[in-house]
Amino acid sequence: MGDARQNVHVAKIEKELRYVSSLIKQKGREILNNYKITPPQFVALQWLSEDGDMTIGELSNKMFLAFSTTTDLVDRMEKNELVQRLKDEKDRRVVRIHLLNEGKRIIDEVIEKRQDYLRDLLIDFSDSEVASLKQNLTKLHIKMKQE
Repeated sequence: MGDARQNVHVAKIEKELRYVSSLIKQKGREILNNYKITPPQFVALQWLSEDGDMTIGELSNKMFLAFSTTTDLVDRMEKNELVQRLKDEKDRRVVRIHLLNEGKRIIDEVIEKRQDYLRDLLIDFSDSEVASLKQNLTKLHIKMKQE
């Protein structure tokens, strides 16, 4: 009996996560409309902000994009002075993508607006509900990364 109930819960959880993810992505794109960057550029800037300088190959792998697509993306961001290419100090043949102040400013502003949006949605949740939601999402995320 427990398995059938669990399957119903799992189906509903999957559906809710899909809807939540879609709505967050939609809101994120609305916020990005006020900036001179595209959603893929935002993702690239986020990776650079979180993980530091990296090669185009490393960024391609993180974004699941072709190397040539990522190169075009970096070219446009470099033209807009969001990032710059820097030669690696240890190996001059290696070129790393470096996040510039303007790129960092945009990332920080957009993330702050996304957090404001989520904060407004959670206004009617108790402190313990917010803490529980955070704890359960973190636990799920860790489990997914282990797979």
